[in-house]
Amino acid sequence: MRKPRLTDWLFLALALVIGTAAVFVALRPTPGSAHSAHQQPVVTADLLPAAHSDGLSEAESGYRFERVTTPAVRGPEVPVAFRILGPDGRPVTRFLDNQTKQMHFFAVRDDMNVFQHVHPRLEGDTWHTNLALTDGGAYRMFAEFVPLDTKDPKHPVVLGVPFTVPGDTTFVPVPAPAADTVTATGYRVARVDGAARIPSMRAQVLRFALRGPDGTPLTAVDPHLGANGHMTGFHTMLLSATHLHPVQPLGVALADGELTFHSLFSERGEYRLFLEFSHGGRVHTAAITVAVD
Repeated sequence: MRKPRLTDWLFLALALVIGTAAVFVALRPTPGSAHSAHQQPVVTADLLPAAHSDGLSEAESGYRFERVTTPAVRGPEVPVAFRILGPDGRPVTRFLDNQTKQMHFFAVRDDMNVFQHVHPRLEGDTWHTNLALTDGGAYRMFAEFVPLDTKDPKHPVVLGVPFTVPGDTTFVPVPAPAADTVTATGYRVARVDGAARIPSMRAQVLRFALRGPDGTPLTAVDPHLGANGHMTGFHTMLLSATHLHPVQPLGVALADGELTFHSLFSERGEYRLFLEFSHGGRVHTAAITVAVD
């Protein structure tokens, strides 16, 4: 057998280099989109909003909103009546309690300057309530409930229908995203993250610092709907609804006056958030705009 020459050693070294490079290419992760340099978040199914349950339709998951009395005039006590029809077409009169109530009912004007959150009473097979609609304009009302046979009690069914109150309207532009806001009762509510933009389709915890009219952080809030607070958001263009779940258990002291909520926004754009909390024997409502990418 002949003694290996220098050229044989060079060819062997080259083959090793090529083989190593091939293995590296085969094992290298495949690049994705423009954001492939960053690991994409994993959103589990239990954090995703229920399909189409955003109040943009009057029918969803086999349930349908049936109008009985629709607001058609302005006033401090405008009557509303409706039925919720089930998959069999018959009125449904019993739902699971959702923050102590079977039915949450909202009405918002398209400029987000009017917000109502009430809890209808059931008479027979029809739900009744009254809305304070002192100005005209285009509105949308939402019925939020959790069916008895649901497999996902964290995500209520939300049905919505539009309505119009005739007459002159004092249109108010939606405020830009901001770091804080003041309630009509003088309480200051600030986002701990300031006016930072929120990523869509990613579970987030939103933190809000509550200050009394004298600027002192609240150490506790009173129970409201079985929790430390209630928050609902509405897309300022689509008028879709999203519910945010409180994080702290009821009765837990607030660290530096902070209330936190689980959130997941399914659409990009701006949302108007309405935070309701109880303190000093009354309910206070704070409205703040956030931007979602």
